[in-house]
Amino acid sequence: MENTIIIYGTTWCPDCVRAKNVFSKKGIEYTWINISDDMEARAYVEKVNQGSRSVPTIIFEDGDILVEPSNAELKNKLEQLISLSK
Repeated sequence: MENTIIIYGTTWCPDCVRAKNVFSKKGIEYTWINISDDMEARAYVEKVNQGSRSVPTIIFEDGDILVEPSNAELKNKLEQLISLSK
């Protein structure tokens, strides 16, 4: 699978750590962007979330966006991607 998944988050966000752990356990690569350090990325997250800095905001290669997903929501989406890539 190409590394086209982007996770926008912060280092202090427990939901971001949790989401990154789900990706790691599934062996799925992603690009991490810390919105605390990247003002352009922060503006993008705010635009996507109607002014809120909701993280993690995860952009998938199919255009889907998950914001603050539960483990179940994230695992379901990753399983869809894995099955499509076969």
